[in-house]
Amino acid sequence: MSSPKRRWSALAAVAAVGMGMLGSPATALAQPGTEPAEPQPAPDAAVPEVLHNVVYRARADGTSRDAVVAYKQDDANVNSATPTMLPGQTFEVNTVLDDPAKAGMTLSIGWPYGSNLHCEILVDDQIVAQADQFIAPRFFRVKDDPLYGTLQCGAPLDIPVVGVPDPVDAPVDPAALPADPNAAPPAASPPPTA
Repeated sequence: MSSPKRRWSALAAVAAVGMGMLGSPATALAQPGTEPAEPQPAPDAAVPEVLHNVVYRARADGTSRDAVVAYKQDDANVNSATPTMLPGQTFEVNTVLDDPAKAGMTLSIGWPYGSNLHCEILVDDQIVAQADQFIAPRFFRVKDDPLYGTLQCGAPLDIPVVGVPDPVDAPVDPAALPADPNAAPPAASPPPTA
């Protein structure tokens, strides 16, 4: 048998084996299943978690630079953006929250600019919070109002301040609890004897 005939014969044999494999059902090489000793109880039908679509909208009608929009991104995190707030332009962002009562945002503009600030929060396409405030332009920075130029809308963001402990984490001194105003004053201790 010549070399070309051998090649064609080998090719025909491989093709025949391949066609035979296509015609037969495939067998799984998995281990045989073992029956559990006792029947497993059906998992409790958990109530599906309902998520709420939240839309934050912010607008500044007037001259404003250095605008910052901070908003609840999810139930535990706050995100911020620095959009270019031109008159008539609306900044909009969509998020998803488990608890719609936590939806909140803050809109602030930089000093010395003034503008009409507007913000609104929609939960599942329903307006749940809306706020408007006029921020007057200033020649000098306001020293007694650190939140001048800021509009808060919805729930507070609870942004931690560096260096200030949370009230929950602050140690509680039981002696510092307020005394009962109707209680008698404490008795004086006797002087020490020598």
